Amino acid sequence: MKAAIFKNHKIEITEIEKPSLDNKKGAIVKLSGCGLCGSDIVKYRENLVKDGTVLGHEIVGEIVEIDSETNFKIGDRIVSSHHIPCFECVYCQNKNYSMCKHFKETNIFPGGFAEYIYLSEEHLKNVAHLIPNNLTDMEIAFYEPLGCCVRAIKRCELKENSKVIVIGLGSIGFIMAQGLKAFGMDVYGCDLIEDRITLAKNVGIKAFSSNDTQQTVDFIKSETNDLGADAIFMTSGADATIDLALKTVRSGGKILIFASTPKNFGYANNEIYYRELTVLGSYSPSPKDLEDSYNLLKDGKVNVHGISTIFNINDTQKAFDDTISNKVYKAYIKISE
Repeated sequence: MKAAIFKNHKIEITEIEKPSLDNKKGAIVKLSGCGLCGSDIVKYRENLVKDGTVLGHEIVGEIVEIDSETNFKIGDRIVSSHHIPCFECVYCQNKNYSMCKHFKETNIFPGGFAEYIYLSEEHLKNVAHLIPNNLTDMEIAFYEPLGCCVRAIKRCELKENSKVIVIGLGSIGFIMAQGLKAFGMDVYGCDLIEDRITLAKNVGIKAFSSNDTQQTVDFIKSETNDLGADAIFMTSGADATIDLALKTVRSGGKILIFASTPKNFGYANNEIYYRELTVLGSYSPSPKDLEDSYNLLKDGKVNVHGISTIFNINDTQKAFDDTISNKVYKAYIKISE
């Protein structure tokens, strides 16, 4: 079967062996497409995976073989995530699901940028869903990334109507802002790119340019009785956003980190201490977060219509290049009809 693999710091299209059930419970899924995630970009740019790795996990496809105790059957069009927690270890007992060893070890095989994948029985039971009739494959492909956002929103434990700023309105910031709004927050969003600001405004986010830090600070203070925002969601990986977050969050507020930064600068200890700030991270979703994500998309509370650009699997390298250079907002790799 055809697959896009990581090799020699590039993406190469090649033929690899098609997965099979081999007396295992689970399903073989013919993929129609897979979204290109920011984590795929990081792994690609930083050479964090071995040659021969098939990246991709935001998968959509059709079951073509199955041996399962679930209600899924051949011909079902499904969406699935790629990791499952054990629900029993110390991490799971403390709701740190993405720190679970089993979570890290479970995955789809061989990866989402391939014609076929093996999906285990655990995946079918915990993180797979039928595709809603009102959503396209490209739209439901946001199921897993939105699940990550839902996880982040829940971890912040904010009161309804809290004033929240999303710093960075790329595709993740775009769905994060909508997710926060769906959870009852008063949401602001900022970015350096005007097209992103316009997209956010079109879905009801109070979006603005963050080109001038002091103007941004003054604007947020004017909107919050000179206090600052209750929470900042960091969906941009630019180092400069750390300073912006510290200047726009209110004392006693929260900063949720949802992106790595190139130089790995930390947050000022004295700012955290004297202002009683909470700085926390969030990574991947639990099955319940994914269920909530599925319903947000199905019910139209998060709108992702028309924001993805389609690339054929043969053009996967171009999808990576165009995403890195900000030529496209979100890439979707179309694998089959």
